[in-house]
Amino acid sequence: MTALPMTSELNLNQTSPELVWTSADGESRLYHGNSLELMAALPAATIDCIWTDPPYNLSNDGFTCVAGRMVKVNKGEWDRSQGVEMDHAFNKAWLAACYRLLKPTGTIWVTGTLHVYPSVGFAMQQLGFRILNDIIWEKTAPPPNLGCRCFTHATELILWATKARKGKESYTFNYQDMKAENGDKQMKNVWRMSTPRQKEKAHGKHPTQKPLELVDRCLRASTHPGDIVLDPFAGSATTGVASLSLGRRFIGCEADANFVELSIQRLNQARR
Repeated sequence: MTALPMTSELNLNQTSPELVWTSADGESRLYHGNSLELMAALPAATIDCIWTDPPYNLSNDGFTCVAGRMVKVNKGEWDRSQGVEMDHAFNKAWLAACYRLLKPTGTIWVTGTLHVYPSVGFAMQQLGFRILNDIIWEKTAPPPNLGCRCFTHATELILWATKARKGKESYTFNYQDMKAENGDKQMKNVWRMSTPRQKEKAHGKHPTQKPLELVDRCLRASTHPGDIVLDPFAGSATTGVASLSLGRRFIGCEADANFVELSIQRLNQARR
């Protein structure tokens, strides 16, 4: 089993991400700060799996419908587009850091809407990732389209890719488990699931929070107990909650202090 580097071994300077939460055994951690700085300090080829939900660049002063009310889509400056070329450069930079950190057999899951996944998919190909699947998450009750100028946005895409070279290394796919879960039939790449349930928001909510069920299935499909799972855009730490509940080790990083507090509460509850 790969040992997680101790905080003192990360060679972080004073402006680098701060360790804000750790599990009782010290095997899982959450940092507050810039994820690129944290990933640069972690040793190469030590991560088994990455599950992350990067900025979608959707904060464009538009409106959406939440609980029957019209609200602005603006989530914060972290979600505001800097233009197509700069957005793609950012995606390529953090994905390159992920590629360096993954073990030769490691896999990565990245969620996104049409605003970001074309860039993510292209950057993956540029960097040498092998895309295995595009998982379509169909939401059971999506918000209506207020403009009535296009179809209702009812899905999000999750790109699943590996660093493993075809015919060289073997990545983890717990095929039989997924088949058994699907009535002993091959599981399709279209998953119909609800958005996060109310109990998942007991400590507060993140504007792009993903359902625990979704992350849980991905990790059960592609990891083993004891594996190290990284989320460089931890948000409300759903990846961490899923990892802890499945007996995986977790490293997360979140830049927003408000969401760090939310994450700590959720991680503490999951630890209990």
